[in-house]
Amino acid sequence: MQSEFHNPVLLKECIEGLQIKNNGVYVDATFGGGGHSKEILKMLSNGQLYAIEQDEDAWKNKINDERFILVKQNFRQTKKAMKEVGIKKIDGLLADLGVSSYQFNTAERGFSTRFDAELDMRMSKEIEMTAADILNEYEQEDLKKIFREYGELENASAIAKSIVIKRAKKKIQSVSELKEALNSLIRRGKENQFFAQVFQAIRIEVNDELNALKELLSESADIIKEGGRLVVISYHSLEDRLVKNFIRSGKFEGEMEKDFYGNNITPFKAVNKKPILPGEGEIKNNPRARSAKLRIAEKK
Repeated sequence: MQSEFHNPVLLKECIEGLQIKNNGVYVDATFGGGGHSKEILKMLSNGQLYAIEQDEDAWKNKINDERFILVKQNFRQTKKAMKEVGIKKIDGLLADLGVSSYQFNTAERGFSTRFDAELDMRMSKEIEMTAADILNEYEQEDLKKIFREYGELENASAIAKSIVIKRAKKKIQSVSELKEALNSLIRRGKENQFFAQVFQAIRIEVNDELNALKELLSESADIIKEGGRLVVISYHSLEDRLVKNFIRSGKFEGEMEKDFYGNNITPFKAVNKKPILPGEGEIKNNPRARSAKLRIAEKK
């Protein structure tokens, strides 16, 4: 099942970045197929690994190991999850923000443009609103904002208008119906890129992904010990910008707060000034790694 889920991206670099102590306490905030977790466990003797996972399907990959505890939670509530198991401080946290191969390849999850399925896109069935709900219920101006901000689409206004016109005749429930509503707006040869951006925008809204990431990063500053590591893999510029700004300034817009002496006040210091990217070999073996960017920070 694990290989169906996700080939762990930048695995060696992540493990090195965590600087694992054999008796340390670590959190894998995005368990998925368990690839990163299994590698962390290899480095522990009497340490402990807690993994966070909200996707019910991913629980089939649960690891049978006394040093491993899987917690059903959205990673935005990592601090709460740790408090519930009696942990106040950890030695390191890893988050791989990518959508799993399993989620993309399971038609009924509605994440992929390759299948004609219902527009769902929820990371967890506990999320109430599906992609179809958003497309059929949001005001035109709200749809425009989603496509502009989360999809970075230049023609966001036209996309929102086309959806509103289409749904007035019949609700948009499936991937094919959404594609049909937007086909006239696509530049020739850019079909895949266009729909990737459209789907990204809707998925981010469904799962409130950027706010969840902000909460995870903010909480990481509270629960990671001094000298502990934060390791984050992002897959698009919106995520990477948040991670980069937070590591640099402790804020999300990148504004710097200084102390009395003019020193930057930030809970972390960057280990790598520029993001670590996958090599050609990894991209060849796992094309989804192509857009991955790894940032590592150490708690001050």
